Amino acid sequence: MAADLAPSLTPDALRRATPQRVLMTADTVGGVWTYALELCRGLAAQGTEVVLASLGRLPDASQRRAAAAIPGLELHPSSWRLIWMDEPWADLEAAGEWLMRLAEETRPDIVHLNDLGQGALPWRAPVLTVAHSCVLSWWHAVHGCPAPAGWSRYAAEVRRSIAASDLLVAPSHALLANIRQHYGPLPPARVIANGSSAPARVARTRKAMILAAGRIWDEAKNLGALAAIAPRLSWPVWVAGPTESPDGHPVNLRNVTLPGMLAPAELGRHRARAAIYALPARYEPFGLSILEAAQAGCALVLGDIPSLRENWDGAALFVPPDDHDALQHALQGLIDDEMQRTRLAAAARRRAARFTAAAMVDAYLQAYAGLAPARASERGQPMEVLP
Repeated sequence: MAADLAPSLTPDALRRATPQRVLMTADTVGGVWTYALELCRGLAAQGTEVVLASLGRLPDASQRRAAAAIPGLELHPSSWRLIWMDEPWADLEAAGEWLMRLAEETRPDIVHLNDLGQGALPWRAPVLTVAHSCVLSWWHAVHGCPAPAGWSRYAAEVRRSIAASDLLVAPSHALLANIRQHYGPLPPARVIANGSSAPARVARTRKAMILAAGRIWDEAKNLGALAAIAPRLSWPVWVAGPTESPDGHPVNLRNVTLPGMLAPAELGRHRARAAIYALPARYEPFGLSILEAAQAGCALVLGDIPSLRENWDGAALFVPPDDHDALQHALQGLIDDEMQRTRLAAAARRRAARFTAAAMVDAYLQAYAGLAPARASERGQPMEVLP
């Protein structure tokens, strides 16, 4: 278990320590965007303004609408490349200069980074860095060996960024252990699980289909395994997600229905009707799409990896990611056994109730409150002493 930076504050102390303004980064190419908006929505409800700097690619119309719907959220979009993308170094430097100007203009009380490339910038406010994933642990999980030497600069920059942060957060103990293994020693660190607002309704009747969602081009999601066994299943398989990689290469899967990148509401409707949600991942540090599927009442079939066992053991069926026969057997077994599907779906919904947006927001507010006095003391600024 990761140690908390400080004990939990009383509600009154937490209210007094809540930051007025947070500068947050988020990329627009994956689940970090969904996580960030959920957190921003909860912070806004507590009276905190968020300046959200987006990276990776310009947000699309749906993403802009979602951001605009959050009171007090100030979106600053950009398309600077992320540290894990090909040859990001010029963009990383330019993004750093842009973020420094933004910080000077907005004067945040807390800097909340959701990318591993900016922690070592000369921030004047306390810095919380969230490791949502990393290339070195991704590579080991997907390829079974250390990342090649070509990633050495990435590793050095990430190590420097993490070391300069005041607090490191990971969404699971499994990922925090990975980060410690590849980049340690670490600054103070804690685990804060991602959270999601429960869907408004769950369909009374389920559709005879298997749903999956994720970056189809990402080998870690292992969605190709579903395509490989789909002809051997008696139900159709739908795989939602982008069919083009960030560098523009098209990706295609045979034997499955590919609806493409769906708007959140449309994907939610599919989750509410699908009987089974499958993600035989090789690497999944938390699995926000799994949480959303569990909330929607899907039975879960997941890759047997430590992070998913950590969150879903006893509430899902697990299969070795590269054992196609085991995956086919688990899925067809659920198709043929309605009682087991119903039992497993109910267990997943009960487990999902642990991962609420409110719990996530409260944990981050506790983290922010623990950071502020220490950094203010370093700068010689007065700060209210909390009980």
